[in-house]
Amino acid sequence: MSEGSISIEYAMEKASGPHFSGFRTPTATSVSSTTFSDANVPRQPFVIGVSGGTASGKTTVCDMIIQQLHDHRVVLVNQDSFYRGLNSEELKRVHEYNFDHPDAFDTEQLLECIKKLKIGHSVQVPVYDFKLHRRSSDSFRQVNASDVIILEGILVFHDQRVRNLMNMKIFVDADADVRLARRIRRDTVERGRDVNSVLEQYAKFVKPAFDDFVLPSKKYADVIIPRGGENHVAIDLIVQHIRTKLGQHDLCKIYPNVYVIQSTFQIRGMHTLIRDRDISKHDFVFYSDRLIRLVVEHGLGHLPFTEKQVVTPTATVYTGVDFCKKLCGVSIVRSGESMENALRACCKGIKIGKILIHREGDDGKQLIYEKLPTDISERHVLLLDPVLATGNSANQAIELLIQKGVPQSHIIFLNLISAPEGIHCVCKRYPSLKIVTSEIDVALNEEFRVIPGMGEFGDRYFGTDD
Repeated sequence: MSEGSISIEYAMEKASGPHFSGFRTPTATSVSSTTFSDANVPRQPFVIGVSGGTASGKTTVCDMIIQQLHDHRVVLVNQDSFYRGLNSEELKRVHEYNFDHPDAFDTEQLLECIKKLKIGHSVQVPVYDFKLHRRSSDSFRQVNASDVIILEGILVFHDQRVRNLMNMKIFVDADADVRLARRIRRDTVERGRDVNSVLEQYAKFVKPAFDDFVLPSKKYADVIIPRGGENHVAIDLIVQHIRTKLGQHDLCKIYPNVYVIQSTFQIRGMHTLIRDRDISKHDFVFYSDRLIRLVVEHGLGHLPFTEKQVVTPTATVYTGVDFCKKLCGVSIVRSGESMENALRACCKGIKIGKILIHREGDDGKQLIYEKLPTDISERHVLLLDPVLATGNSANQAIELLIQKGVPQSHIIFLNLISAPEGIHCVCKRYPSLKIVTSEIDVALNEEFRVIPGMGEFGDRYFGTDD
C-alpha cells in the first residue's frame, strides 16, 4: 500500500466532530451588521433536561439516549452532583434533612456550569459523597464541551433559569410503587442505607416533595415518557428528533428552503480530504466527485413525483413513484462543470445548459455567455456551482433563469460548501428557491473567499492551480 493511500484511509477513519464547519451564525435581524471573524467559535450544544420522580428511570433513559447517539459527543450532568454539603449541625440531624427540596441544591453553581458548557468551555463538576453527605474536597469530574448536554435530576425543571437553557425537556413517568421499590434497592445497595430509614425518608420528605415540586414541573415537559427505560419507542423517537436538530444549521431555521445533507463520518472525512491543501489532484477529484454525487442525489429528492405501480418478477404489485420527467441541469462555468458528470450519472440523457458570469471582486455580475434548453421554462432546473460565496454570481444566474420563464420554486441550487453571506444573499432575494449543500462554512474573509473553504475549486479540480 502506498504512503498516499495510508494517509487517506487514516484521515477518513479519524475524521470526526460536528458536521458543520460554520458553527455560529447571526440571527435574521443582525445579518447585515455581523462580522464573521472567529472560525473557532463552537456551535452551541443541544441541551436536554430529564426530570421525573425518584427512581423513575431517568438515568436509564439518559444512558439509552447516550448509547444511540454514539457518533456524537454527549455528556451527562447529574443534578445530584450539586447537592450542598451539610454542615456539622445538619449532619447531626441528617435524618431530618430534606434532600428533595429545591434548597438542597446549589442551583447557582449548576447554572454557571451549564452556561459554560453551552459556550464551549470545560467545567469541573463536584463529586458528592452520599454516605458522608458532603462534597469531595479534592476531586472533581472534568466535563468537556460536547454536541449534546443531558442534565438529569428530580428538580431540573423547577427553576425557570435552568429550564431556559434547555432545548428539550423530558419527563420520565413511572408508577409510584415501582419508584419506591427501585429507591429501596438503590439506597440500600449503592448508598449504604437501611430499609427502615429509606421508608421513613420516603414518607416524610420524598413523596411530599414529589407532590409539591416534581409533579407540578411535569407541565413544562416537551415529552413525557411513560414506563421510563422500558419505553423503547419513545426513546427512539426522541433520539431521531435530537439527530435532526443536531444536523440542522442555524441558517436552516431562518431559511426553511436551505437543506444540508445529513452528517456521517464518511462525509466529514471526505471534506477533510478535499480541504487539505496538500492532497493530490487525483484524490481531490475522486473525493469531490463522491461528495458531488451525494449532493446531486439529495437535490433530486426534492423534485416532485407521481405515484406509479409496477408488477414485480413475483407477479406482485409494487406501489412506488415515478421520476420527474421535465428536468435539466445548468452549470455556472467553470466550477459548475465539475458537477455535470454526477448529474449525468444520476439522470440518463439529461439536458445541461451553461451560464458564464464574469467575476471580479465581490460584485462581479457581468453575464458573458449563456446556452440553455429552449424549453427550460417548462422544466425543473438543477443549478450547479460547488461553492456559494457572496451569492452575487448565483443571483445573476437565477435572475437569468427567471427571465427565461423558470419559476423560483422550480430551481434547486446545488453546492458542496456555502458561506452564510451567500445563503443570506440568495434566500432573501429568492425565498422560494431551494439550496442543497453538504456543509455551511464559517464566513467570507476580506478577499471574499470562503473560510475555512477549499480554495479555488475549479483550478484544483481541473488542474490549473499550478
